Amino acid sequence: MAEEQRDLISDRGSNVLNVRDTRRSALGSKAALSTLSILVALLIAGQAVTVYFVYQQNGQISKLTKTSQTLQLEALQRKLPASAKPVNKMKMAMVNTPLAMRVLPLAPSAGSMDTAPASNKTEDQVKHVLLQADPRKMFPELKDNLMDNLKTLKTTMTDVDWKSFESWMHKWLLFEMAKNAKPEEQKAIPAEKVE
Repeated sequence: MAEEQRDLISDRGSNVLNVRDTRRSALGSKAALSTLSILVALLIAGQAVTVYFVYQQNGQISKLTKTSQTLQLEALQRKLPASAKPVNKMKMAMVNTPLAMRVLPLAPSAGSMDTAPASNKTEDQVKHVLLQADPRKMFPELKDNLMDNLKTLKTTMTDVDWKSFESWMHKWLLFEMAKNAKPEEQKAIPAEKVE
């Protein structure tokens, strides 16, 4: 009987221990579940904060992109030669315009740009092509001799444009000289004695 009592006591003790273990495991799983819930909530909150900051920075990135593009465009404009840059201001007052510099009328409207030039002359053909490219181009009427017309152009053009024009004239003259070069017989010119 003593053995039976011991078995009973040990069974009761083990039952008590089992109840305690069950309570501990239930509390442990609740703690693990609440810890996991907190971690998931922190993860979601972190994602929300990240999305908020990215969205907020998107406006600043757009502004920086626009500023960068503007700066690149300005740098490209600075690299262009002075004659290729668009002229925003008139260099010469209209009051001081000589009568020889009367301006041709502006090019016709865009609908009539497909019409042919007034004549088959090279001058009219070139004017037509230039006006198609930029209808605001103006051409002075030059009716004097070559030297007077060049003097008039020099006084009405900007320094940069005049230098560019002079450079073109030089190249054109070389072209004309090369085109019209005639092989002449080299005549021996006797040297004169200088006493």
